[in-house]
Formats: sequence, structure tokens, C-alpha cells
Amino acid sequence: MASGPAALAPTILLAALAAAWLVLATKTALGMRRLPRLAAVRPLADAALPRVSLLFSARDEAEKMPAALRSMLALDYPDYEVIATDDRSTDATPAILREFSQGCKHLRTVRVETLPAGWLGKPHGLETAYERSTGEWLVFTDADVRFQPDALRRAVSLAIERNWDHLTLFPRMEMSGFGEKTLLTHFQLGGFVYSRAWDVPKRESSAYVGVGAFQLLRRSAYQAAGTHRRLAMEVVDDMKLGKVVKEAGFVSGVALAGERVRLRWHAGVRNIIQGTEKNFFAVTGFRLDKTLVYMGLFLLVSVFPFLALAVARGWALVFAGIAAGCAVLLQGWVAYEGGASLLYGLTHPLGALLVCFMLGRSTVLALRNRGIYWRGTFYPLDELRRGAA
Repeated sequence: MASGPAALAPTILLAALAAAWLVLATKTALGMRRLPRLAAVRPLADAALPRVSLLFSARDEAEKMPAALRSMLALDYPDYEVIATDDRSTDATPAILREFSQGCKHLRTVRVETLPAGWLGKPHGLETAYERSTGEWLVFTDADVRFQPDALRRAVSLAIERNWDHLTLFPRMEMSGFGEKTLLTHFQLGGFVYSRAWDVPKRESSAYVGVGAFQLLRRSAYQAAGTHRRLAMEVVDDMKLGKVVKEAGFVSGVALAGERVRLRWHAGVRNIIQGTEKNFFAVTGFRLDKTLVYMGLFLLVSVFPFLALAVARGWALVFAGIAAGCAVLLQGWVAYEGGASLLYGLTHPLGALLVCFMLGRSTVLALRNRGIYWRGTFYPLDELRRGAA
């Protein structure tokens, strides 16, 4: 890197990035320490626990659903039901649901043969399950999520103890191999930083969180927020459920599930990229300008300091080292919390590059196709933009 006046601009930029990373790392570390953990929650007695309905929508989930169902039907909870929507599945999903429901008092199933106009498959499936539910509280989950027996009891106990209307749990992501751990730990770090999960319970804060693996919600709050009819054409419906609940004036909270709620999302980096191609452009509201800004910020904040380490001198090198060091330490901590090695903090710039690629790919595909294809159904881009919450 050049010396003298020519080096002033990059030095100032790196100083700003170092300051930003110091503030971000401090706020995130302190905030994450404030998040409750299910393992530390004291479970309530049976008499104090309300009836709960666990709801999920499944489309061609034959591979992962049996393990998830077994865990849901083995919950240590006094009064609950599981309602599963089979959303036009063409694999063994209907047969698996029939097999599990035989002689099971907890499980009820419903089949969707045709998707109504103005709906995406998953929001419609969850709305369909909700319409058949009877619980005072609802849990929205996915067909690949596995629970330990005491997970629901502890989650409901936490929500009641804190007087929350809505509780989102960050699950334990099962990761295998270098690529998965690099990408998923970066996802998790981005989720914590972007959402400011520790600020979610504050009424004055705009922060909200919604994770598809587990969202516990009072029935009355869900109804007042508009149910999934409010999210009928919302691609990232899980995240936006947290938003509409918060906007409706209800109190949300976030906790770390640890081992008590687990899922194996997608196997391998290729499958993660393909499995999220519908989501990434949706996160920016299907706006190209916002997408380009996000990509530029990712490269500037998470890649540039590491590149600068190779060429910077003097104070520029010091500032680059501070920014890169904060990023490495923060991602390393998130990796450790997720069951991976602290050394995955060193993969931070690689994870950022992968995220930029995924965001760009999702955007190009949606713009080229003028919509998104998802599990055999095409959704026009104009309709998705109008339906975004």
C-alpha cells in the first residue's frame, strides 16, 4: 500500500472499519451473553402449562421427517398436539404421516391437493394447520427439526416466566465438513448481528427475529397479527412472522436452544446454495439496488480488511489487523457456540465471499426468470414484491 498522501484515504477507511468492528464485536458479545438458554430454564409443573399445538408443513420431506416426528411425539409435555400439513407431496411423505398417525393421540394430518391463488406453499400449509389447531399457544416449526423431550416444556416455561407473547429459539445446526461449517457459522454470525436478538424484547426497539425451526406464539397474538394470511406471498415467512408480531405491539423474546432443538439443514455447500436460492433476493425485498448495497458492504466489511493485511503498512496495517481480528474472534465464538472449532473464525472472509455469491446468484436467477421456482411451483416476481411484508 502506498505511503504519504496517497495512503491517507485507505488508512482512514481502515480506521473506520476497525472502530466499527470493535463496537460491533463488543455489542454482540455482551448481547449474546444476555440471551437466555433453554438449559438454564426451570420447567413449570404440569398444572401451570397451557395446551400447545405444534404446526408444520411438509412437501416431499420423506428423508428427514420420520426422525423429526419421533422427537415431536416423544415430548415430555402434558397437553399438546402435532398438526402436519402434507403440501402436495409426491414422495413417501403421505404414507409416513399415515403410519405415524395410526393410534397416536397427539398427531393429526391434513392434505393439500391444490395450492390456492395468492399463496406460497409453506405459508398456506401453516395456515391450514393453524385452522385445525386447538392450542392456546402455537409452535411453528419445520419437518426436519428434532426436539429433546423437555424442549417444549422449557420453552413454554421461559415465555410464561418472561411474559413474552412470542419466543424464537436459535437451534443447534448440525454441520459436517469444512465447507458447511464455514458457510453456516458465517450465516449464524450474520443472523445474530443483523437481528440484534438481544434487543428484541425491548418495546422501543425495532429489532425482531423469526426462525423457522421454532417460533412459540400465543394464539391470541398470532390472530391479532393477521395469521399467515398476512404472509401469504412472503418468501421468508419465518423471519417476517417475527416482524408482524412485533409491529402488532406484542412482546417477543429470543433464546438459545442448544442441543434441545436441532436440525440438519442441507448436506454440503452445493445443497445449501441451491436450497436457499429462493430466499436471498427475498431478504432484500427483491430490490436490485438494495442487493448491490448489501454485497458491497459484505465485501468492504468482511473481506477488505483481510486483503489489506497483505499490503498495508504502518497505521493502516494496525487498523486492518484490529478489524480482521475482531471478525475472526467473533465468528470463532459463534462457531464454538454452534459446536464447531474456534478456528473457523479464520474462515470469515471466505464465508463472506460465499454469501455474496449466493446473494448474487439468487438475484440473477429471480430477475432472469422473472420469479422463483420452488418445489415445482413458479411464483412471479411482481406478485412476490406486492406480497412482501
